[in-house]
Amino acid sequence: MNYALFDIHSHVHDKAFNDDREKVLEEMKSYGVGTITIGTDCKESEASVALSEKYAHVYASVGLHPNDNKEELFDEKKYEELALHEKVVAIGECGLDYFRLEEVKDVVIDEEKARQKGIFIQQIELAVKVNKPLMLHGRPSKGTMDAYEDMLTILEESKKKYGNKLRGNAHFFAGNIDIAQRFINIGFTMSFSGVITFTKEFDDVVRFIPLTLLHAETDSPYATPVPYRGKRNTPMYVQEVVAKIAVIREQPMEEVRVQLLENARRVFGI
Repeated sequence: MNYALFDIHSHVHDKAFNDDREKVLEEMKSYGVGTITIGTDCKESEASVALSEKYAHVYASVGLHPNDNKEELFDEKKYEELALHEKVVAIGECGLDYFRLEEVKDVVIDEEKARQKGIFIQQIELAVKVNKPLMLHGRPSKGTMDAYEDMLTILEESKKKYGNKLRGNAHFFAGNIDIAQRFINIGFTMSFSGVITFTKEFDDVVRFIPLTLLHAETDSPYATPVPYRGKRNTPMYVQEVVAKIAVIREQPMEEVRVQLLENARRVFGI
């Protein structure tokens, strides 16, 4: 399919789309908008693959989110089976999430961090094995970069072991310039969501990252961009993210649009 725009991270298989999913996907098709719908546990990963089988402009990512389903153990055999599907273009979303860990009852923080790191490493190994990029989720505790720092320590060591076989994207990037530089150093890309349309917090890092290492995403149904705040997000709104990246970087919209499409093709093989 010849895409006009590509949303590299959404959840269009989510129940938020149950009432009008087909309508949303047909509208996307008519405007040339594609997406990767992201699994967060085994059940959600199966749903993302099933949806990708029905629509040519929908791809899937399969993986276990660090804390969406703490009861699930990483079933390597099952995830590998899903990962080998021809429409699966990434492993994840996976990574580390330390946000509000201190507020959760009955959680021993060091044990929880160790649990997350173990599952993350298993998914790094799977991504290398099946030769697909990682879709990373990183969420630090308030006022820190701790989750990113721990992820990068693991990734940098893994890069020494696996070389160019290890690649991926840091989704919903909320790191600073130093963190961005470390991702650049290992050849990873970073994606931004509708959040950049209503805060200037990430403008400097959007300008800092080379355009060839950027992606646009919606994370729909979440993180709805301006001017649609208050509504459910959809991959159609990725146009607002692309437009805002162009404004922040002071580059022509068409130049940014074309390069982000090329980035999606290069990284995810869409």
